Amino acid sequence: MLGSTLLLALREIRRHILRSILTTLGIIIGVAAVVTMVTLGNGVTASVQNEISSLGASNFIVFPVRTDRGTIRPFDAEDVRIVGQQIAGVEIAAGSVSASTTAFYNGQDWDTRVQGVENAFFRAQGLKIERGRGFTGEEELAGNNVCLLGVKVRAAIFPRDASPLGARMRLGDVSCTVVGEIQERGQGGGGVDDDNAVYMPLKTVQRRFKGNDDLEYFVVKYDPTYAPAVIQASLVDLLRERRLLQGSTPNDFNVIDTAQVNQALSSATGALTAMVAVIASISLLVGGIGIMNIMLVSVTERTREIGIRLAIGALAREVRLQFLTEAVVLCALGGLAGIALGFGASIGIATLIDVPFVFDPVINIVSFLFAAGMGIVFGYYPASRASKLDPIDALRHE
Repeated sequence: MLGSTLLLALREIRRHILRSILTTLGIIIGVAAVVTMVTLGNGVTASVQNEISSLGASNFIVFPVRTDRGTIRPFDAEDVRIVGQQIAGVEIAAGSVSASTTAFYNGQDWDTRVQGVENAFFRAQGLKIERGRGFTGEEELAGNNVCLLGVKVRAAIFPRDASPLGARMRLGDVSCTVVGEIQERGQGGGGVDDDNAVYMPLKTVQRRFKGNDDLEYFVVKYDPTYAPAVIQASLVDLLRERRLLQGSTPNDFNVIDTAQVNQALSSATGALTAMVAVIASISLLVGGIGIMNIMLVSVTERTREIGIRLAIGALAREVRLQFLTEAVVLCALGGLAGIALGFGASIGIATLIDVPFVFDPVINIVSFLFAAGMGIVFGYYPASRASKLDPIDALRHE
């Protein structure tokens, strides 16, 4: 019986194909909007998490800030050394400095940035060496002109089939020997592209590009088994002591916990995604009302048919099931079309705004089931009305 009822429902929908498509537009648009918004929200969340993760999983980023007097007091290597030695739970403390420059090799040039670091910085930030090696202790101590390339710099100025290891290239007016390549990483913290960078020993960049021993910031990697709040409090107290900040004098530096930032941004984007999805689902209700309206019209058009079925022995529940099945099938088909539309829209928009496409099977299944459920909710009244028609009155209907 259920199979024949389903076939009759499909036949009725096919008889009025244009009306059926127009009726399901609300369902299609609603499902597509929900699927698209949730998928893009997941993509944005993943993008934010990747950017924060590029700063390190359990890291503090410490950088100086402008004081009320308008000055910025930089950190130095001694600050980093003492933080690494005197605070329990700190695994690595490593400073960095950078400068914009142009890379040259074999007649090719590319705008990039040179970043002065130590090997400890690579470990703290999770930067992995794909080919070659890092800096030796002697190279770091002497500030030798050696460098490691990000993948974009390597692709821009070196031939694809040639290894850059051992080659002499130039960064501005400074020549250096390539000793390694950094594994592809993508967008880093603060919108900085870590793939478009050349890494040199910290002292080399300080001496040849900056002309001083200052640090722009330093990274503190801590043991996640320790309480981050306790480590952060110890870090702040130690830096205030070293910078002679007493009493109520505000800090002239800032400490960012990447784990807290990641959690906060993920929560915010998740809440925003949920809110947008709820707003988008309102169109599903509008679509459901359209389904109810068209089913009531269908009951009126088929009153004589209903009367004939009841007169020859059809039960009221069979008539009710027939119309309810039509409503559910109509909504289910609209849900499938909406999922297909949302899938395509998600891929297109994700590519356009440069966020990863994160397929979520749960939201697709839930959207389909919700759309089918709309057929039950909004199709029940027209179906019940059809089942309660009096056969004699229905047969007299013109």
